Amino acid sequence: MKNLKIAIQKSGRLNEKSVQLLKNCGLNFENYKSSLITTVANFPLEILFLRDDDIPEYVQDGIADLGIVGENVIAETEADVRYLQRLGFGKCTLKIAIPNHSETKTLADLDGKAIATSYPTILKKFLDEHGVSAEIRMISGSVEISPALELSDAIFDIVSTGGTLRSNGLKPFADVMASEAILISKNGIDSNPVVRELMQRIQSVLRAAETKYVVLNVNRSNLDEIINLLPGVKSPTIVPLAEENWVAVHTVISEQDFWDKINKLKAAGAQGIVVMPVEKIIM
Repeated sequence: MKNLKIAIQKSGRLNEKSVQLLKNCGLNFENYKSSLITTVANFPLEILFLRDDDIPEYVQDGIADLGIVGENVIAETEADVRYLQRLGFGKCTLKIAIPNHSETKTLADLDGKAIATSYPTILKKFLDEHGVSAEIRMISGSVEISPALELSDAIFDIVSTGGTLRSNGLKPFADVMASEAILISKNGIDSNPVVRELMQRIQSVLRAAETKYVVLNVNRSNLDEIINLLPGVKSPTIVPLAEENWVAVHTVISEQDFWDKINKLKAAGAQGIVVMPVEKIIM
């Protein structure tokens, strides 16, 4: 069987998480830090390590069958690719930011102003949608310093924590686009059985990352209330304990509302709560 090819970022903010995701899927590969391509030993897949800007077009053109790349890069390149799975990491927001002392109050105030960015396509589309006519100045690299150098009146860039903006005397002005890592494919490839197998593995890892395995002890008199608080993958597992009228309840809890659930369980009579990570959840 011919190996499929998946393209991921060679270096940068998505590289480590992309590599870890593939390894968590049971894929065995080495030498990824010193090579542009590596073969997975136990799965019909080759991994290409590319600049993130190149990944969407490599997938669009069929050089790679799959890719992991930020949604912002897909939007900027306007590549014709299919979204297969949001991956939950690499989350950020693309924002317009202005100097702290700026008198800009509304989007209309950006009319005639210069905005520096590495993402001119996304920015132009946003400005056109809002009827704003600003000068877009393409800058590669440290966009944040351009207002201080009087190269622009505002910037448009990726913002994760906002620390870089603050250190350069800037403040967020307008959210333009939310982005995260996306698994993409060329059109039609998702029917391939190897792709379906890889998708199952990826989805099982993502489901596991969003849940915790929980074991708790509870008196049978409080069991119904506990069960109502704990919808598991299908339903909780109940195991009798040596102490009369006591049972152990096994289930999974979503990471999103974990602490809220734990507090409610304790209030309902749960004791000896043990929490463990989940490696895979296969549906």
